[in-house]
Amino acid sequence: MELIYPVPSGLTISPSAGPELTTPGNKSNFYFMAGPLVVRVRLKGISAADSSLNASRLRRGLEAGFKSLLGASSAADAVRALFSPSDKVGLKINTIAGRSLSTRPEVSLALAGLLAENGPELKNILIWDRTNRELKEAGYRLNLLDKGPKVLGTDTSGFGYDPEIVSHLNIGSRFSTIQSQSTTAVVSLALLKDHGTAGLTAGMKNYYGTIHNPNKYHDTNCDPYVAELFDTPLVKPKHKLTIIDGLLVQYHRGPSYHKRWAEPCDVLLFSRDAVAADLIGWTIIEELRARHGLPTLKEDGREPTYLFTAAKMGLGTARKESLSLVEVEA
Repeated sequence: MELIYPVPSGLTISPSAGPELTTPGNKSNFYFMAGPLVVRVRLKGISAADSSLNASRLRRGLEAGFKSLLGASSAADAVRALFSPSDKVGLKINTIAGRSLSTRPEVSLALAGLLAENGPELKNILIWDRTNRELKEAGYRLNLLDKGPKVLGTDTSGFGYDPEIVSHLNIGSRFSTIQSQSTTAVVSLALLKDHGTAGLTAGMKNYYGTIHNPNKYHDTNCDPYVAELFDTPLVKPKHKLTIIDGLLVQYHRGPSYHKRWAEPCDVLLFSRDAVAADLIGWTIIEELRARHGLPTLKEDGREPTYLFTAAKMGLGTARKESLSLVEVEA
């Protein structure tokens, strides 16, 4: 484990204990952070030549992310700290860009399996996005049976969007009933992509896929709309975790897939702070853009200022010096 940004004073690294932070004299299975923590799990070489993923390494990476984020002695303890057996957990994925640049079934199904082994029942885990068409085009097999996690789009018969509009600040939208009625806890299992308007699309903007009118909220670099949508009573209280899939990163000309500007990075980001997770994702985008001679998002007129707005609203941390970043190899 490598500590990138400083841990708050009073916390120490315990290398002999594995990827775990401990406080002096703490006898529990968890550490407690004074500030937000982002865990970057490195999975170098996880993709084979045919683009398939090494399933055992992916599982180890997910376990390492949970353990490091919660400071738990096991992934099982970490999952149980976040989710109860009675939870109905939504894994909000992103499949808008097709098979080449979507949350991969291997990732979401592996996550569902890990959760179900240690918390909510598998039949109460919903892997979902906007439409069944997009899910199928991304390689998903739809499922409404209790034999596995549900896999479905909002346009599935019997679901759809709530008839009532949720009004909050500048937001006025109808939510997917999957988000509003079918889940008690949500993981934003997002991709890391450049965005032509917002600059960055990752964990927070992933919730645009929960409403009927996301096109309404793309002015002024999606600021303040990304933050205000996250702040709604149907998102913020249910959001438990951000996991950003950076196995392949679209660092320019997103959010659609362009092979020329897509680079394998083999990382997963974990955080309970939605703003901090996206902030670290943003740094990865900027590093890739600099490496390939591209201007910064700010220079390109697309700085994701909605993260600063979100921080001002108390939704998380948008300053690197105020968070801890831990790297784990898996």
